[in-house]
Amino acid sequence: MPELPEVEVSRLGITPHLQGQTIAKLTFRAPKLRWDIPQQELKKMEGQVITKISRRAKYLLIESNVGSAIVHLGMSGSLRVLDADFPAAKHDHVDLQLENGKILRYNDPRRFGAWLWCEKGQSHQVLENIGPEPLTDEFNADYIIEKAKNKRVAVKQFIMDNKVVVGVGNIYANESLFKAKISPLRPANKVTKKEWLLLVAEIKATLETAIRQGGTTLNDFAQPDGKPGYFVQELQVYGKAGEPCPICAEEIQEQKIGQRNTFYCRECQKD
Repeated sequence: MPELPEVEVSRLGITPHLQGQTIAKLTFRAPKLRWDIPQQELKKMEGQVITKISRRAKYLLIESNVGSAIVHLGMSGSLRVLDADFPAAKHDHVDLQLENGKILRYNDPRRFGAWLWCEKGQSHQVLENIGPEPLTDEFNADYIIEKAKNKRVAVKQFIMDNKVVVGVGNIYANESLFKAKISPLRPANKVTKKEWLLLVAEIKATLETAIRQGGTTLNDFAQPDGKPGYFVQELQVYGKAGEPCPICAEEIQEQKIGQRNTFYCRECQKD
């Protein structure tokens, strides 16, 4: 699944091609992805100039003066900027055609993504009741310590809760906890202030590095220009069960936490 860095890389990749351009036409080849596509509402954007491409959590917002298309990549979605006459493939479900002859094409084999509509000046329920962005000053140790009070849930599950902080997906939660030397099994309210300071810093650094390097390519994600991300080459524990820890050489463990595969070193990451 594309995580926050992959979505941010997509935003950075498509923005130069879309911002300031006029939408000529929207084409839908499927009536439904994860949810029904509000086709008539989205077609209000035809003839409108794209004013901005922004991101909130893992949602991309293609903004105009009448409203925004809200795009989620789901498990296998991707975006490409192509010439308008480029033939559509089997899983190409949405085209946003520009007056300059280019299209933004949305491909999604599993159809777990979304194209939604938000009227200008209104909010959408998918963007409500979610936590701060991890790369902002709003996400800091004082904030997370207050949130963690009396929370006995495992710290890994806690930092992956979008109501606490958005976009710390499974890959980056595993890697950040390893770098901070905190067991993913530790109850959130048992993490010390010193450890929270380090963990917050490692979350920010891990996400920033992934964005710089183009996102993590595991199965389905590739950047808008077709090049894969490279952060996967730097993963230290994720997906490495049974391999030696890069620090102490003890065997990397794997365990389910909150229905997600979790990878950690019992020697380096203390409970």
